[in-house]
Amino acid sequence: MMITFALVLAGSVLAAAPCESLKALALPGTTITAAEVIPAGPYTVPGPGVGAPPAPGGRGPAPGTPSLILPARCRVAAVLKPSSDSEIEIEVWLPSENWNGKFEAVGNGGWAGTISLAAMASALQEGYATASTDTGHKGGNAAFAIGHPEKVIDFAYRAVHEMTVASKALIAAFYDRGPRLSYWNGCSTGGRQGLMEAQRYPADFDGIVAGAPANYQTHLHAWDLGVSVHALKDQARFVSPAKAAALNKAVLDACDAHDGVKDGLLNDPRTCHVDLSALVCRGADADNCLTAPQLETVKSVYAPAKTKSGDVIFPGKEPGSETGWNVIAGGTQPPGVSLGSFQVAYNDANWDWRGFDLDRDLKAVDDKAGFINAVSPDLEPFKARGGKLLLYHGWNDTAISPGNAVSYYSSVLSKMGPKQDSWLRLFMAPGMQHCGGGPGPNQVNYVGALERWRESGVAPDRLTASHVTNNRVDMTRPLCPYPQVAQYTGVGSSNDAANFVCKAP
Repeated sequence: MMITFALVLAGSVLAAAPCESLKALALPGTTITAAEVIPAGPYTVPGPGVGAPPAPGGRGPAPGTPSLILPARCRVAAVLKPSSDSEIEIEVWLPSENWNGKFEAVGNGGWAGTISLAAMASALQEGYATASTDTGHKGGNAAFAIGHPEKVIDFAYRAVHEMTVASKALIAAFYDRGPRLSYWNGCSTGGRQGLMEAQRYPADFDGIVAGAPANYQTHLHAWDLGVSVHALKDQARFVSPAKAAALNKAVLDACDAHDGVKDGLLNDPRTCHVDLSALVCRGADADNCLTAPQLETVKSVYAPAKTKSGDVIFPGKEPGSETGWNVIAGGTQPPGVSLGSFQVAYNDANWDWRGFDLDRDLKAVDDKAGFINAVSPDLEPFKARGGKLLLYHGWNDTAISPGNAVSYYSSVLSKMGPKQDSWLRLFMAPGMQHCGGGPGPNQVNYVGALERWRESGVAPDRLTASHVTNNRVDMTRPLCPYPQVAQYTGVGSSNDAANFVCKAP
């Protein structure tokens, strides 16, 4: 059942409506559970389990952040039921004053299961009408999907689209006009959701920010299990945080200065090649060396996952990211978020990961849940509407290999032709971890850049990224459109973005 724009209240066409009256708005498959005015004032971003995304899902303060001052708004909560087994919760916040005339929907992280209130708060502060969904379930794991195929469809793509259509209807009712432009902003699962929208529903958004996209979810999770299961079966293969730090130091000692600045960041880690054999323990085991089993683990993390026939199914992690390799640092089972895909594939919450076989189990998960993936390179309908797509990924990401974003971007160029920078750009961030954080500049106003691109035709030839320590900006650097990289001019501080130029490698 698809929600339409029929704005019917008590049998009549609705003009601009007071907030409370939206509760009586009739939308197919929708129950509006709340419509209330929230006055301007302090707002504390809820902590985990109370509406905060389980992983980065877009811009916004961290859960538990002290009170923000938010403008007055009309808060609408609703439940959408596009299928008999759907229970999609959404919130829509509508600025009471100074609406910028636009809509910004925000994404989720991991298996979702919560509404991303932190990212909504940030969008509201910028004057947007904004919305988010829990994608049809509660809790940040895949338990909801066992025995509920319709809920898997909701998580995969239906919830975000239905939320978007319902939100635009509510905006039109409240303001007596729809949004003049609609934007998507998400990272991780939110990046996958943005790409899914561009591929399946190209009319939903005029511009999309898709960060560190988990758009090849089944293959990503197969890579995770392929690496972690081997270590879990033989604990001698675990790599301690101290050893990972020593490995990271060896990488930086070998490659850091290649880009002309010794700063702990690798402009393009793919050019870094380290003789790992030099790190093998020559005597007793120690924190500054690797045993033979640990060396094999390290090699597996850097390597792509391959089938027995040699087909690459997902790229490995990049040099420079070693201190974030939690997947091989110990534990009792593989990452729960990745385990979930195979629980869904076999419809079994107790599926035994110890017998994981890449070829067999990847086929099973692709057959059962491959529609979660957003990998189609054909974005022609989105482009034809004037849509703009801004992709970004951190080179130090250990949750999702940055090579995945490069691979997807390259697949679009292969499908649609090499000259697509009028509407599509990818920005790779040296030193940035998953959706932010890390030793490199990682705070960027991606939505602002997208707005200027879509609304004023000012293409993002470079983005200024900041690194903040103790509430103070201590470094800025430009992020360049891939495949360009930031090169130091040799004059002035290397902590100032003004002293860098974007050049082809």
